[in-house]
Amino acid sequence: MLKSIFGVLSNIQIKIFTLFSGRKVGSDMYGNIYYEGKPRPGTNRNRRWVLYTNEAEASLVPPEWHGWLHYQTDVFPETSDGAFRKKWQKPHQPNLTGTPHAYVPPGHTSTSEKRESATGDYQAWTPPQ
Repeated sequence: MLKSIFGVLSNIQIKIFTLFSGRKVGSDMYGNIYYEGKPRPGTNRNRRWVLYTNEAEASLVPPEWHGWLHYQTDVFPETSDGAFRKKWQKPHQPNLTGTPHAYVPPGHTSTSEKRESATGDYQAWTPPQ
């Protein structure tokens, strides 16, 4: 895929900014690294951002890190022992839409499967006359 020069410069610019202004606070199961830096002029909150391991895809940020990035919590997620997540929570999955792993219901037009016939317990609604 052809990248524009602005996209390449933007990535370089973010990495240079991170090198000089960022303090690493943690990483997640996907290898994304989370940083914090001084507040912007005129604000009080520290800046927070993530450097993605591969392609920048927001759905690759687990919920606990999403909450930290968006100032919903100041607690750093404990990713090493998994204590931040509860036993009843399912593991985070990125959005698979548009990939070969996306969910497709049985009988969908993109599959060769045939949809099951109606069971007869359905009666179509007709408006009153």
